[in-house]
Amino acid sequence: MRFIADFHIHSKYSRATSKEMVLENIDSFADDKGILVMGTGDFTHPQWFNEIKTKLEPAEPGLFRLKKEYKRETLKGTFSETRFILTVEISSIYSKGGKVRRIHNLIFMPSMESVENLRNGLIRMGCNLNSDGRPILGLDSEKLAEIVFNINPEAVIIPAHAWTPWFSIFGSMSGFNSIEECFGKYTKNIFAIETGLSSDPAMNRRLSKLDNIALISNSDSHSLRKIGREANIFDTELSYKGIMEAIKNGMPQFVSTIEFFPEEGKYHYDGHLDCKIYLSPKETKEHNGICPKCGRKLTIGVMNRVNELADREIGKNFIPYRNLIPLGEIIAEAFNVGENTKQVKKEYEKLIKTFDNELKILTDISESELKSVADPRVTEGIKRVREGKVKIRPGYDGEYGEIKIFTDEEREELKNQGSLF
Repeated sequence: MRFIADFHIHSKYSRATSKEMVLENIDSFADDKGILVMGTGDFTHPQWFNEIKTKLEPAEPGLFRLKKEYKRETLKGTFSETRFILTVEISSIYSKGGKVRRIHNLIFMPSMESVENLRNGLIRMGCNLNSDGRPILGLDSEKLAEIVFNINPEAVIIPAHAWTPWFSIFGSMSGFNSIEECFGKYTKNIFAIETGLSSDPAMNRRLSKLDNIALISNSDSHSLRKIGREANIFDTELSYKGIMEAIKNGMPQFVSTIEFFPEEGKYHYDGHLDCKIYLSPKETKEHNGICPKCGRKLTIGVMNRVNELADREIGKNFIPYRNLIPLGEIIAEAFNVGENTKQVKKEYEKLIKTFDNELKILTDISESELKSVADPRVTEGIKRVREGKVKIRPGYDGEYGEIKIFTDEEREELKNQGSLF
């Protein structure tokens, strides 16, 4: 069965996350996006886990669905078939080998019972699970792996956003240079990493030591409209085991991934946000890693860190991937307005009601079909994104990159074309 999955999101109980991130909304928005399998996120949080137990029911083995009484209509006026897989992101901060280590790990569990056992075990150790949906623990990743795999050998741990500077397995400030250094004797259990928004598979495959490690991509969404901005496409059995085996085995069961343009990610380039300074790795080297404006150290971004650890220029063995920009962002750029405006919402909803879901619109609907419904600026915007004809001021030091699909003159010309019909 062919389907799309987004495993890494957060609930309303995580910091800096929209209050709209509840199961009912996630269920219907996933359908509008074109995603069948969603991670629950945050299953260690007591209130969120209570909602998971109350509102979800078993579906295929290891997967769950929203009970009928909690269903809400999608934009198309139907009800979603969304499946949920039990996930959480755990933040670990600890000292090891004389260094401070900081990492976020995604944990997948195949059953509610296993989640209960993990939560109870962490509570007995004195871990605070109440303050945030993404708990901050003082647990060594190797110790965390021991706890998780002793609870259920079918559990899965995948290092999250593997290259972001502050909290990741390969980040410039996180403390690790290899999976072995992080997970020790449990390295053999780590079969995938999450690429994160600021890197794509081609960048990751420059490290030969990742040749046998799968690369997954997820939205890390803190709001509904960000769901699916990165995702995974499978053609496999719809079940927990089917998904995990597909990730391990690769093609043809693991079909491809949907990626940000990595330049749009928050940490692609080096930089210093306070001074609005962003630099390529070459420019950073020329300035000895120091902000040319204030003299403080730059935050070293993903591109630079990949260059540091890479042992080749071109990698191999990666499944296909496609760089996309979310539909809402394309519409906003086409109209030169904010993404949350009524104009963008109206155009977005019109397209979803006509063509079924966002990812289908971005990847499959023909240009002629789009032209029959969409504003000509939006049609041209989608076309240019598909062709990679976009300009992006790279993201840096926690600031998203800035997308430019049109010049002002091009946008006005396309607007005038639309007024002729």
